[in-house]
Amino acid sequence: MRMRVRSARGRRLTVLVATILAVVTPLTACASLPESSAPEALGTINREPTSEGPPPPVANRDPDLLLRDFLQATADPANRHLAARQYMTPAASTQWDDAAGTVIVEKPDTLRESRSGDKANYLIRARKVGELSADGGYRPNDDIPYVENKIELTKINGEWRIDELPDGVVMDSTAFFKSYRRYVLYFIDPGGNMAVPDLRWLAVPKAQLAQRLLSSLLEGPQPALASVLRSELTPPIALRGAITKANGDPDGVGIGLGGVKIDLAGASALNPRERELLAAQVVLTLSSADILGPYMLLADGKPLDERFAANGWSVADVQQFNPATSARNQTGLHALRGGGLVQIAENGGIIPAPGYFGGVNNLQSATLSPDGQLVAAVAEAGRPPGVPSRTLMVGTYGGNAFPVAEGFTITRPSWTADGSAAWAVVDGDRVIRAVNDRGSGNVSVQNVDISGLTAASSATSPRLPITELRISRSGVRAAMIADGRVYVVVVVPKPDGKVALTSALPVGVGLSTAAVSVDWLDADTIIIAREGNVDPVSTVSVDGSEPTPLTSQNLTAPVRSVSASPDHQYVADSRAVLELTSAPDQGQPYWREVPGLGANAIPVLPG
Repeated sequence: MRMRVRSARGRRLTVLVATILAVVTPLTACASLPESSAPEALGTINREPTSEGPPPPVANRDPDLLLRDFLQATADPANRHLAARQYMTPAASTQWDDAAGTVIVEKPDTLRESRSGDKANYLIRARKVGELSADGGYRPNDDIPYVENKIELTKINGEWRIDELPDGVVMDSTAFFKSYRRYVLYFIDPGGNMAVPDLRWLAVPKAQLAQRLLSSLLEGPQPALASVLRSELTPPIALRGAITKANGDPDGVGIGLGGVKIDLAGASALNPRERELLAAQVVLTLSSADILGPYMLLADGKPLDERFAANGWSVADVQQFNPATSARNQTGLHALRGGGLVQIAENGGIIPAPGYFGGVNNLQSATLSPDGQLVAAVAEAGRPPGVPSRTLMVGTYGGNAFPVAEGFTITRPSWTADGSAAWAVVDGDRVIRAVNDRGSGNVSVQNVDISGLTAASSATSPRLPITELRISRSGVRAAMIADGRVYVVVVVPKPDGKVALTSALPVGVGLSTAAVSVDWLDADTIIIAREGNVDPVSTVSVDGSEPTPLTSQNLTAPVRSVSASPDHQYVADSRAVLELTSAPDQGQPYWREVPGLGANAIPVLPG
């Protein structure tokens, strides 16, 4: 299944944007977020009908066409779906519960079952694309392929109107992606060090957007993340009055600063670190939605931080919490070639890595810690059949290594952002963390609880074996491949210091062939390689929305592995290691070979 959508990902790298431009509807992107803007009106949520209201149904419409118009109108949620209620009789409008659920469909059929005089019965049958929760959370469909709803219509004053229909909203995907936009709310990781994205799909006028985003932040993370993420915007903290322009002008008529002013009741009780985290949540959330600064943040009428009382907060002031900052690769490209770790120099030369990992010839996979100081790798021990022959090795870059686990199979290791633990899956069903104590140099192996994944009885639950596991840079999520399917799961700390994987969400839904490799592109996007030569590499958001195939130009199937950072994406196919790039003259993306590595090499990046 391929959805064509508009995206607001201004921070994406140039080649990825160019790829999306080639296969999705046009969009606009930028390399960095501006931090100031001209004055612009900021309203509050208007829950009453506007004076004009939505356009009425087309006159003298046949029933089947009226139903198609209705499926477009349901994408406007304003005033309890007033636009859609105009297609109903007064009785049906009163009885219809639009809060019972929201289903997104594509290619709807309107099938007439009977029609006599002023009565008609139709069946709406459509392919189910996904569901939208009340808080704007999106979930792709990986269960029930079709939706079938029986609709009864009657004539009122010569016009067909819906007289009976099921509760809940069903909307056409084309209308959904025109009305709704993907926004990012930012909450804080359990350690209080990094902002973590929580994606929401909202349909809200720009004048009401700031208020809606702040209200969503105050409501907290989605249920799957509620026990993990931290928020400084929790009761008793609340909005104190309306959001205005930074110069205090509620309607944007006056001159002076642009930006926004937000007063938060109860925030004066927070300590300095908590105030800084609160500012990070607000600034990163609003700036990602193109609501520009400066951000004048108040606590009970006084500046949240006196350092920013005069000029307000900017994106740069909270950059240390931005997940995009920690995701940048600082160590350069490495690769496995001939079973040993090599470094690709800036001049294109290939240099064996110093120490143990560059001096052996039996490595199957490897990953560097984000700071490049540690390495975890899987070595082939060459033992007889029937004896575990794979060994997880952990050591320092340029130094020695020692074994920490054995198995018949061990997945490519994955480091946490702080280098405190390397994750891997042994024999497809045992997830482990090799926890590194940098002070003592000791490494202890802990089993990760996956009972919450394997015990689930849903048809969408992961089925073993797990063949790939990649921890997000925030440590809050993990992307994994289980039985050829891609999932995003939540990493939940337990009171005893151990962790569990829960809340598996199938993403990459609709892929026609099995996934073979996955990695994190940025904090809210993963990149997938799969079998076959039709769209073998693609990206998808962590909520399963926006599946986007990347170019396959110059790729030779099969694609064996993918490694990514926001700045660079690499794959290993049947003949070489290639990097996603774009021609300077044409701007069209393509895969370009990294010279000198050969057909059996595998790209290695931190992560």
